[in-house]
Amino acid sequence: MPPRECDMEMRSSDLPPGERLDWWRDLTARDLVPTRIAADPEADFQAAADRLEMGAVQASILRFSALRSTRTYRLIQHSDPEWWVVALVRTGFLRLEQDRNEAGLHAGDLVLYDTSHPFEAEACRAEAGVVMLHLPRHALPLPDRKLRGLVARPLPSRSGAGDLLAGFLAGCAEQAPALDGGAAPHLGSAASGLATAFLAGLAGADDALPAPTRQEALLLRVKAFVLAHLHEPDLSPSTVAAAHHISVRYLHHLFHEDGQSLGAFVRTRRLERCRNDLADPRLAKTTVAEIGARWGFRDASSFNRAFKAAYGGPPGDHRP
Repeated sequence: MPPRECDMEMRSSDLPPGERLDWWRDLTARDLVPTRIAADPEADFQAAADRLEMGAVQASILRFSALRSTRTYRLIQHSDPEWWVVALVRTGFLRLEQDRNEAGLHAGDLVLYDTSHPFEAEACRAEAGVVMLHLPRHALPLPDRKLRGLVARPLPSRSGAGDLLAGFLAGCAEQAPALDGGAAPHLGSAASGLATAFLAGLAGADDALPAPTRQEALLLRVKAFVLAHLHEPDLSPSTVAAAHHISVRYLHHLFHEDGQSLGAFVRTRRLERCRNDLADPRLAKTTVAEIGARWGFRDASSFNRAFKAAYGGPPGDHRP
């Protein structure tokens, strides 16, 4: 197995308390961008960092105690990687201010900021956890003026392309120790595509994307729509196509180019949801047929056949 493209997690707990904050300043200046970092000198400062290299993009997985981080024009002149950064807050509460916008961010929120403009970020309470996706400006095919209005604002992360992107970033954080180097370029391409589709949709800049990227963005929106409607038995190609103002033929073309039919995508995702519910002790009193129905299967027999074909046994075998 090729070595994974991820540094070993570095933790402040490996250092004496008096050295931890300076270590964090040096680490973030080297691997992220230089900022002025202030924290309560009387507090027991704790932090940890991991970095996942994914070709042209990288992700940073950070945990840190309450602090304030300020990036000034002077620091930008000293060093600027020219990144757009999409960050997912995993734990805690953060405040971010940039370009006269200010966002209060809770767990599950997404936010965008720009390393080429001053900003101030603050972890206001106990430990915060963040996954940051660093996108080189030249690799993001969107006009700066379109993105400028999105900085330091909570971005939608619980539906559509935002939900897909948030789930991807959370998965990177959870699976980072197990990832190998061979997967890195594919992850980078997926991350860049998701982020581009997400930001283009919010900025109303789909027309600015190259044709292949527009097609990828459309497919991501279609998949997000399908995932949001899996519970509907009447979900059909015509329904999905109409919701996106495209023909059924072009809809099937999108999925063919992706290497999987729409029907297979729907069936696989429905079965995954059913398998998760079957393993959930809280749903122990929900019958197998009811679980199939809540994810769009019209009858128990078709659900049983599909589940057995996918997982090699009847649904009941997956109950705890």
